[in-house]
Amino acid sequence: MRCFALLLFLLFLLFLLRDGASGQRQCAEADYYYEYTECDSKGVRWRVAIPQSPGSCSGLPRPVRGTECTFSCQAGQFLEMSAQECTPCAAGSYSLGSGVRFDQWDSLPAGFSSVASSGDSSSHAPDNLSCNSSSWLPQGAYLESNRDECTVSLIYAVHLKKQGSVSFEYQYPDHSLLFQFFIQNDQCQEMDQTADTKWLKLTGQGEWASHAVNLKSGTNILYWRTGGVVMGSKVVKPVLLKNIQIEGVAYTSECFPCKPGTFSQVPGSSACEACPRDTFSGHGASSCTPCNTTTHYAVEGSSMCKVKPPCSKKDYFQLHTACDHEGKTHVVYKWMEPKICLEDVSGAVSLPPGGEREPCPPCNPGFYNNDTATCSPCPPGTYSDGMNPCKKCPAGTEPTPGYEFKWWNVLPPNMKSTCFNVGNSKCDLMNGWEAAGEYVQSGAGGSDNDYLLLNIRIPGFKLPTSMSGQSASEYGRITFEFETQCTSDCELYFMMDVNRKSTTVVESWSKTQVRRSYSHVMTQNASVSYTWAFQRTNQPSEVRRHVNDVARIYSVTVSNAIDGVSSRCRACALSSRPSSSSACVPCPPGHYIQPDTNQCTECPPNTYLVPHAPPGPDACQPCGPASKSDKDHSLCSIDCRFTHSEGNLTRTYELSALGPVGALMNGPSFTSKGTKYYHLFNISLCGGQMAECKDNVTDLSLYESQGSKPEGSASVQAFICQSTIIPASGRGFHTSLSSQSITLADTFLGATVESTLGDITARPDLFPGASKKVPDINFYYRSSEATSSCAAGRRVVVQLRCNPDKSATGEISVPSQCPAGTCDGCTFHFLWQSSSACPVCSAQDYHQIEGACKRGQQEVLFVWREPRVCVGGTGLPQKRTLPCESVERWVQLGGGLGALTALLLVSLTCYFWKKNKRLEYKYSRLVMSANKECELPGADSCAMMEGETEAELEDEVIYSKPSLIGKLKALASKGNGDSYENVQLNSSHSKALVWS
Repeated sequence: MRCFALLLFLLFLLFLLRDGASGQRQCAEADYYYEYTECDSKGVRWRVAIPQSPGSCSGLPRPVRGTECTFSCQAGQFLEMSAQECTPCAAGSYSLGSGVRFDQWDSLPAGFSSVASSGDSSSHAPDNLSCNSSSWLPQGAYLESNRDECTVSLIYAVHLKKQGSVSFEYQYPDHSLLFQFFIQNDQCQEMDQTADTKWLKLTGQGEWASHAVNLKSGTNILYWRTGGVVMGSKVVKPVLLKNIQIEGVAYTSECFPCKPGTFSQVPGSSACEACPRDTFSGHGASSCTPCNTTTHYAVEGSSMCKVKPPCSKKDYFQLHTACDHEGKTHVVYKWMEPKICLEDVSGAVSLPPGGEREPCPPCNPGFYNNDTATCSPCPPGTYSDGMNPCKKCPAGTEPTPGYEFKWWNVLPPNMKSTCFNVGNSKCDLMNGWEAAGEYVQSGAGGSDNDYLLLNIRIPGFKLPTSMSGQSASEYGRITFEFETQCTSDCELYFMMDVNRKSTTVVESWSKTQVRRSYSHVMTQNASVSYTWAFQRTNQPSEVRRHVNDVARIYSVTVSNAIDGVSSRCRACALSSRPSSSSACVPCPPGHYIQPDTNQCTECPPNTYLVPHAPPGPDACQPCGPASKSDKDHSLCSIDCRFTHSEGNLTRTYELSALGPVGALMNGPSFTSKGTKYYHLFNISLCGGQMAECKDNVTDLSLYESQGSKPEGSASVQAFICQSTIIPASGRGFHTSLSSQSITLADTFLGATVESTLGDITARPDLFPGASKKVPDINFYYRSSEATSSCAAGRRVVVQLRCNPDKSATGEISVPSQCPAGTCDGCTFHFLWQSSSACPVCSAQDYHQIEGACKRGQQEVLFVWREPRVCVGGTGLPQKRTLPCESVERWVQLGGGLGALTALLLVSLTCYFWKKNKRLEYKYSRLVMSANKECELPGADSCAMMEGETEAELEDEVIYSKPSLIGKLKALASKGNGDSYENVQLNSSHSKALVWS
């Protein structure tokens, strides 16, 4: 540093000598300005004069010793370099003392740069993905980020002489973009930062958040970086940035002039004020100039006055007057405030006359009309339907606190309507939402891109007495009915802010939506603010072209609100003690109220208690197939065991190796512009532990400070959840990012081999064919939260398939034609192949093989049936050796019996052959003797037929051949002493011989 200062001094002397030799004119104060040299190792610096135009004059002041390096001025002052003293800023300007502020964005200020890159060098990126046009765009009062997938960095380098800080305001409403702020030193090394200072939290629509980070002395390079994954044709909300302020610079050598639309009236100001309505100012103004309000107008902070246009239908609105003492109201029309149109010019419209008086609508439930013009809330412990006076609840019942708004003569007292535009200017109350009798609707607003906000704050929730002893999963519920009618790219947002920590978007609907209902469950007892935000277009606009685009809310119901009113009574449990029989008491977890006795009764086994169900046994619903309830009857799950029976065969499955959580990262996938991303699915199949999907981008500080999942946080716990993973090389970030975590399934419906359960159907055709020997086990899930695209909530089917070739933990896959796990966006399908999905082995899965008998011993082996489709369970029995009889003995015995049988058959054959010969001989003798004794009658000659000769008849012998049984009987008759054959001749009609 000392050498550098000496070098500057020598250069200055040479410059003086050259000017003196040339005979140029002496330099005046306007010809040069002062700057300090760098501080040397002893903390010394020099003040030198720098010419405005080198060589135009001579006689520059000599270098002099400067102030201490740590010297700085207070806010509202600047360092006057001639005297090296702090001097107050003049009117019309301001100073931060030791800081700088950037609040005017007509163009990028000096020192700022915007650098864009595609961030993905993979071969999948299309050639037409160009980020040359992606940039942070100045929009006057703020900077606007890019709306595409390109990674764009806003960079500013500052050198601090001492420790300081940087602060800014931003809008970050869309989690499709990733927005981070980080700091590097002069060697491009990233400074140590915690997650909550690097990743910016999401903001509500139209809501500005502030962020501040401490800076170290030396060079600090500040980065505001956006990038992300844009799915489909979604319109991305850009990040907005304004009011960047840096503290810690050594000095400010000049004051900053006030930007147009602002002024500083007194010297020594540290900031400029915005000009009031109907006034304007230019650059560096110390006061504001009034507009001619007859013909012109100006909003707050205007740099010019605008001509008032002729009044049109867009400049007025209608509302109902408050009910009078007669219970009457009528429609009136009012000009929007501030009124910026003219009525008495050509083409202008006049304010329509008011309508006739008509009966007021009834009070909302929980309120009553006490003969006044307004509705009053019912006293605690009473209820009303809104049309009748308040009453006390009967014995055995208690009031149900909450809100039920369905009549909108005026906005309820706990609702607030506002209007914000991106410049953070407040609109008039009537430019927000307007009460219109049967509904509340969005107003006209100041411009089409204004956010019209309707807000209701609930300080907390209180469960009914009978449920206060239970571990509730639902503390409260908000339900509203709405519709939108749009011709542009309008969008309706439903947001919530829990404990005033962070606003998150719960759900949103774009373009026209038919009348529908939406519910959101509050899972923790906390203060919450619900907000509806309607924006007609997200494109910058200063005029109203789509004023007829409207959002309407017909009813809003909030249950269990701690400060609510009661519209009905609910049955409660009564104490069994006579002394306190009329007091409601809490039921233990898993108990319902018997309507006839008002006593707590535990739900039957394997049933779960439906939250806020009517009293009675029907409040306990049975768990699905193969599922069991926990001890509190609040949740159904499977205990990692499954049994299936088919015919006489029963199979048991042991699934504990698949718990507690399985994970699948499929992909990579690419957006239409080539950005690489993955889907990470976490699945809790059994075991009772929920799967968790964490974001490492937003809300980390909130998550870690509370030690549990905060309501509205992007980190979720469920049976099945999903996160979007952006690799480190995909967007130019230093680490892989997990974002956009959502719940796919928070309710287990059951497990079965059937392809349908309720209204959910498995799709085995989406995966390769399964084994026919072991059926797939289908696990069915559902999410309780409805979305804009899935009115019935998301549904999930996990097909568990036996595959002995896989490991115990197995492998999870999604359909090849649906790489995101879903083909319609609402029903997700997964295939989990594992050896653990095979049934437990039993005696039915093996058979025995008997070996040869050797020396009276025989071996018996047991082998698995092929293909083997079982695991664990019963093992193969050991090889056995059993005694057996000799094979040779049986062979010899069999041979002897066979020979004896053959000999007997031969003997019988010979005997009967001889017997037959003997009978033939006797037969012949008998025939011969019979022919000699026969006397033929003259008429028929022994029954000789006509045409036959006597010789032919002699040759015909009719006999019946004895059967084998008959021969055996004849053989047996010899034993009775018969020594002859009994032959009977029948000759009464014929000479033919018959032998029987």
